[in-house]
Amino acid sequence: MSEALEKLGDLRRLPIFPLPLVLMPYELLPLHIFEPKYRQMLDDVQNSNGFFGITMFDPEEGFEDRPAAGSTGCVAEIREVQTLEDGRSNILTMGVARYRLLEYVDEGTPYLMAEIGVFEDDSDAGPELAARADEAFSLFERVAKAAYKLGGGRGRLPEIPRAEPEQLSFLIAAAFNLENEVKYEMLEERSTAARFDRLSTILKQSVDQMEENAEIFRVAQTNGHGKKKIDV
Repeated sequence: MSEALEKLGDLRRLPIFPLPLVLMPYELLPLHIFEPKYRQMLDDVQNSNGFFGITMFDPEEGFEDRPAAGSTGCVAEIREVQTLEDGRSNILTMGVARYRLLEYVDEGTPYLMAEIGVFEDDSDAGPELAARADEAFSLFERVAKAAYKLGGGRGRLPEIPRAEPEQLSFLIAAAFNLENEVKYEMLEERSTAARFDRLSTILKQSVDQMEENAEIFRVAQTNGHGKKKIDV
């Protein structure tokens, strides 16, 4: 059993916070809590185990008023809370593990409550998975360095730890501004190898162009005269 599942223990019911975004395991997500029902949810969660569920849902895209049973979400753990004078809060959450929303339950709360089933990837192992992880990590580093150069070297160079394969696949996926649909498909995917293949395909489509643009930007910054910038 992974550390994430050990942390959740026998968690079977969870407050559900529908949002038009996808949270990945190990991803940090800041949120602003202002609606009364979610203020209540935050209070209840803080007085309980610190967990709630985030499931992607956009009410403008259909006639449903909540995420469908069977959809996939991610357990969020509250890491920091800043309560404002008017009762609103700024919180920092971190994705813990994925869940399947099994069915909604009525516990008299103003927010949604659901029975969930937590899951992780199916077992993948061996040199082929390690090779996929190496390829995706190498592509990530190239893209991150190119993006850093394109930003003029301001801030910190994006980096993620070289973690075990499943965690690494989510860290790489969370590091890029992927469309919700793509990110959700990766959240549902139960094969670490398949997720790495999808990530590598996406990264390969952009890395060469980003590196070329970064080099053009570097030359432009030096007016084509090497590393020393000339003021004119």
